[in-house]
Amino acid sequence: MSLLRSLRFFPVACTGRSARAVLLQPSQPWHTLHAGPSLSSSASSKELLMKLRRTTGYSFVNCKKALETCGGDLKQAEAWLHKQAQKEGWSKAAKLHGRKTKEGLIGLLQEENTAVLVEVNCETDFVSRNVKFQQLVQQVALGTMAHCQNLTDQLSTYSKGFLNSSELSELAAGPDGEGSLKDQLALAIGTLGENMSLKRAAWVKVPSGFYVGSYVHGEMQSPSLQNLVLGKYGALVICQTPEQITNLEEVGRRLGQHVVGMAPLSVGSLDDEPGGETETRMLPQPYLLDPSITLGQYVQPQGVTVVDFVRFECGEGDRPLGKASLTFLKHCG
Repeated sequence: MSLLRSLRFFPVACTGRSARAVLLQPSQPWHTLHAGPSLSSSASSKELLMKLRRTTGYSFVNCKKALETCGGDLKQAEAWLHKQAQKEGWSKAAKLHGRKTKEGLIGLLQEENTAVLVEVNCETDFVSRNVKFQQLVQQVALGTMAHCQNLTDQLSTYSKGFLNSSELSELAAGPDGEGSLKDQLALAIGTLGENMSLKRAAWVKVPSGFYVGSYVHGEMQSPSLQNLVLGKYGALVICQTPEQITNLEEVGRRLGQHVVGMAPLSVGSLDDEPGGETETRMLPQPYLLDPSITLGQYVQPQGVTVVDFVRFECGEGDRPLGKASLTFLKHCG
């Protein structure tokens, strides 16, 4: 079923159900390290070992080695494990470099007047469903949000920006991560054993009188961050709203859904003649959920003015995808 048809079959009212992430067992890259002094087999030592395993997700052997190396200090053992995993990650990243990363996830994060879209890629859809990979997307979204919020623009109108792969990699990790995003990428590669890439990010900030509508297709909630949504396609739609509108969130979501499904290239004008399925201007396109009218005809009575948008499609540019032949991935989440 095409993405276009699936969006019409599953209207915007569908809120989505969180997809169940498939948790891979972390790799065990450090078995060849020489063992240090034996960890005591006391009940307290076993409890420490189990707690370290639950906290980090690393193997029994690696956690035991970490506690032995760090004299039973839990915090030091956790830091040692992350350091070893990162070293292993950089080594694996070098070996896997060049392998194609066509799968992955789009992450959408909104806080007050700011919204960000990020794309992180991996080799297989299976890994994209792994909690560890989703946590990486979360860190990238948080790092992008922090970068955007640190910009000191005095907004009289909206602002929009983009970050490419190299710019994204140099950003500081989110509050729960250490170092830069490229360090977190290496850690994830070492844990999951696939090539990955931080592809791009976009951010939007709006002042009073503007609103950012959003939509993610194939929606699933972040494993630990409530306002982060993950999926395969995402859109931000910037609207000007001179008056208080009671159903603004719903209108913004419908506009985002239209952008995802119809893939416009520009906003266009309310004065434009109605176009057909091949129309690339947003406002004269047939409205996704009611093709008997244009999007402009839907928007005008709502009291909002569409001024700009951003659309991300996972794997875009790496494989031949078009709005009439996109694969439907999930039923609205």
